[in-house]
Amino acid sequence: QVQLVESGGGLVQTGGSLRLSCVVSGRALSRSAMGWFRQAPGKEREFVAAITRYGGSTRYADSVKGRFTISRDNAKNTVYLQMNSLKPEDTAVYYCAAPNSFVASVGPRESEYNYWGQGTQVTVSS
Repeated sequence: QVQLVESGGGLVQTGGSLRLSCVVSGRALSRSAMGWFRQAPGKEREFVAAITRYGGSTRYADSVKGRFTISRDNAKNTVYLQMNSLKPEDTAVYYCAAPNSFVASVGPRESEYNYWGQGTQVTVSS
């Protein structure tokens, strides 16, 4: 059974940085592309970033472009989200997500993903 476990969230001041991690178990990370989403209080879950199966290409939501970086270490079965220049509007629960095996590229639609982590809270204070 595929499981995704996020970590690295916390409380940070405006302008600060955090690095989120997502460890995948139950299958090799290299089997698929990966994505990050977030959900702020009272809002729908939204796409943040995605990375292709072997890390050759990435895509970002406009709201985080230039500030966030998604990366992966297939040897460690871990996907990362480096978040810099954080703003209060980045406050949300952040989720790691994966499609079925052998899907090489994913985008911003939740329907593309089959597995989700439990989420990790990120709070940015002003």
